[in-house]
Amino acid sequence: MERPIYQARVERIFDHCADTRSLFLRTLSGRLPQYSPGMFVSVTIPLANEVRVRPYTIATSPEDGEPFELCFNLVPNGHGAAWMFERRIGDLLDFTGPFGAFTFERAPSREIVFIAEGTAIAPIRPMLHRALSQPAAYPIHLLYAAHRSDHLLYRSELESLSRAHPRFGFEPLVVNDDSLYQRLLDEVQHRWIA
Repeated sequence: MERPIYQARVERIFDHCADTRSLFLRTLSGRLPQYSPGMFVSVTIPLANEVRVRPYTIATSPEDGEPFELCFNLVPNGHGAAWMFERRIGDLLDFTGPFGAFTFERAPSREIVFIAEGTAIAPIRPMLHRALSQPAAYPIHLLYAAHRSDHLLYRSELESLSRAHPRFGFEPLVVNDDSLYQRLLDEVQHRWIA
């Protein structure tokens, strides 16, 4: 079965930092296909000698409508990310989807722990918004790590959510050495698994 191809126009660009960007896209049809928090679209990347397809997670909630946001980082020697970084306001791009099984339909009836690093916050962000929009008494935690503080994307938004929702605990972690992942694993083990 052939997947429908959609076109979207770059409506806005936001640089989180020098190597991380968000494109805000509006479909030419005026309607993004239905999706759940955590899903991604597959963007067609036309390169000089070939066409590649790369997945990019939708970083906005379905309830936000359009434009929808794709957040990504510039990968060294990554042709897809370089092509995405070259997009300008008004440019068109083709995509299929949304797709994905790492989704969040409704909040579970117990404590939630989200763990993210860098741009991996993209699927978590709409999940958080969905979970916090539903009435519940259980706590929600986000442990968010990065090698540099400017790679803690959406930090002020997440801090605001934490202040507005007492059940939401936001814990940013910045580690400037190679022990980042070990510290993250140790923190998870200590707090939520042990």
